[in-house]
Amino acid sequence: MRFFKSFGSNNEIEHSYQSIDMNNIDIIAPNLKIKHSGVTSTILSLCPRQRQLGQRLVVFGYLLPKNIARIGILSLLTCWRKPSGGNIRVWHARRNNEMLVGVIMRDVLRMPLKLVFTSSSQRNKTKWSTYLTSRMNKVITTSTKSAYFIKQPNTIIMHGIDTEKFCPTEDKREARCLIKMPENTKLIGCFGRIRKLKGIELFVDCMIRLLPAHPEWTAIIVGRTTLTHYRFKNLLKKRIYESGLGQRILFIEEQYSIENWYRALDIFVAPQIHEGFGLTPLEAMASGIPVVAADVGVFSELLNSKDDKIGTIFPAGDLNALEKSVLDLMNSEEKMLAASIQGRKRAVKYFPIEKEALEIGKVYSRLFKE
Repeated sequence: MRFFKSFGSNNEIEHSYQSIDMNNIDIIAPNLKIKHSGVTSTILSLCPRQRQLGQRLVVFGYLLPKNIARIGILSLLTCWRKPSGGNIRVWHARRNNEMLVGVIMRDVLRMPLKLVFTSSSQRNKTKWSTYLTSRMNKVITTSTKSAYFIKQPNTIIMHGIDTEKFCPTEDKREARCLIKMPENTKLIGCFGRIRKLKGIELFVDCMIRLLPAHPEWTAIIVGRTTLTHYRFKNLLKKRIYESGLGQRILFIEEQYSIENWYRALDIFVAPQIHEGFGLTPLEAMASGIPVVAADVGVFSELLNSKDDKIGTIFPAGDLNALEKSVLDLMNSEEKMLAASIQGRKRAVKYFPIEKEALEIGKVYSRLFKE
C-alpha cells in the first residue's frame, strides 16, 4: 500500500489528470522516481514526440511537468478494462521498481498488460534485475554494449535528442551574454551531476593545467550537487582556489534551459569515469560544439571514433590524454570549426528523437499484433 499512497491518490492530485480518457490510451510509461534523473529526461522528452506520432501514450508517476500527458493512481485502476480498439495496454518500464509494478499489475491483478523494459546499463545484472527482466514481454537496449548484459532477445534502439531545441547559435557573443558570461571569453564546459564518477575531478585537474597558459579561456561546470557529494564539490573548489583560478573555473547550479549554455560553449568535455548511455556529448554535437569525450558508455558510438573530425575520444580517467585532446582543439580554430559542422550533421542524421520514438513504436506494434 505504501507505493500507492506515495504516487498521488488524493483528490487534489487526481483532479489535474481527469482530462485523460483511458479508453484512448494504449501505452503507459511509468516514472517512479522522485528525483530527476537521466531516465526522467528521456521519458519527458520522448512522451510528446510519441504522442505526435499517434502513439496513445501517457506517463504515470510523481511530480511530472504540467505539459506532459500524465495520469494518477485512479486512472491506473481502469487498466482492468481493455482500451478502445485493442486487447491490451503496454507498460513501458525503465527501472526495477517499474518492472515490479508492471509484473504485479499483469500477473497478480490480472490486468490485460504486456510489459516492455528499456535497459541502458553496461554492467552485470543482479539476480533480482535478471528475474524481473525475464518477466518482460519485450526488452529494448540502448546500445550494443548494454545488449551484451541482457540474456533475453532484445531490440537495440539508441537514444535520440531534440535537434531543434539543441541547435547552433549564429552569434556566440549574444549566446554568452544570455548566460551572463563575458562576450569575448572562450568557454569550455562539462555538464552533469557533480560527483566523482562523472569525471568532474579529472576536468578540474585538466583546467588547472591548461588555463594559466590560455588566459582567454574560462571553464564552467554546470550541474546539480546532491547532499552526498557536497564534500567532494567543496574539495574541488578548494583546489581551484589554491591554484589561483577561482574566477576562471566556475561551478554553476543546474539550469532549466541547458540548451542556452551549450550554445555559448566553444568546447564541450564529457570526462565521465563510468556512464550507462550519456546524452551530453550528443546534445553538444547537435548544438554545434566540438566534443572531447571519455571512452565510456556509448560515447565512441555517438562520436564515431573512426572520424576524428567529429570529436575526440580519450581513455577514461587518463588526465594526460584529456589534456592533449583539449589542447589540440584549443590551438586550432580550423579543427574546432570542422568538429562543429560534422558533429551537428551526425546528430541530425542519426540521432533525432523522432527516430527513437518511431523505433519504439515498432516494438509496441509487434506486441499489439501478438
